[in-house]
Amino acid sequence: MAFGGPTPGCCGVRTPCPGEAYCFVEGVLGWETQRTARVEEVAAHYQHLGGFSPFNRFTEEQAGALSRELASRGVDLPVWVGYRHWAPYVKEVMAGISREGCRRLLAVIMAPHQSTVSWDWYLKVVGEALDPLGEAAPQVKFLDPWWRHPGFVEAWAERVREALAGWEPGRAARAELIFTAHAIPHAIARTGPYTQQFEETASAVARRLERPFTLAYQSGPENPAIPWTDPDICEVMRQRAKSGRDFVAAPVGFLCDNVEVLYDLDIAARQIAQAQGSGFVRAGTVGTHPRFIGMLADLVVERIGRTRI
Repeated sequence: MAFGGPTPGCCGVRTPCPGEAYCFVEGVLGWETQRTARVEEVAAHYQHLGGFSPFNRFTEEQAGALSRELASRGVDLPVWVGYRHWAPYVKEVMAGISREGCRRLLAVIMAPHQSTVSWDWYLKVVGEALDPLGEAAPQVKFLDPWWRHPGFVEAWAERVREALAGWEPGRAARAELIFTAHAIPHAIARTGPYTQQFEETASAVARRLERPFTLAYQSGPENPAIPWTDPDICEVMRQRAKSGRDFVAAPVGFLCDNVEVLYDLDIAARQIAQAQGSGFVRAGTVGTHPRFIGMLADLVVERIGRTRI
């Protein structure tokens, strides 16, 4: 289960159609009039990148890689994909699973750090999907979180190494390493382990790399009415950027490239670095990295053996 992103195909909710990206962002942020400016701002990021997101394609590649890894271990399990904010929605997928006669289901939440908006909401979505299925509803268990699992940590360390591989060794060693996660409201951060887990992931990856690091958040609203987690990566770079200083950004709060990564880092953060004479490179997300997919397979096999799902 993952967040989802807009793909081609009008949802038919509005006439005339404002575009898939607008409807997607509006569905995430809400339809209240006071949110219109923010919806338009974020939808413009999608439009800048062609109007759609590669998120769903990358998530489906992860599901395919997990299915193949399980099969290579002799574990014959179907792997479905459902999204929280785009088709195929979790509710639709679970109804199809039920029709196929599945009685036990292991749900994998594709979010590395836990908060009410990044983790608990999926529990709610599953509950809402099960209710109308009645007695035909499968029994659902959830895979445990894995923010500091060695497989996840090593996959990220390797992505950072890959990002710096093209730089002269001395320059790569001097680059400032900034880990990022999606900003969330402070009020939400105080109710769960999100910020602590983010810091633990970053610390574990930095230990593997044997280098210092900075924590920053990204993709939050400008001038929010309520406080959000900070500092923002763009502000960090504005304060520290200078000619000759390089940055490597590692978005450990994201599992595959989406518009937050492709726009907020690859475009906005890079522009700040370039304007101030600094070098900038962004580590690729873990995606289908063998260590990450292998970790998911390990956890799935372990859970099946321990509880029969």
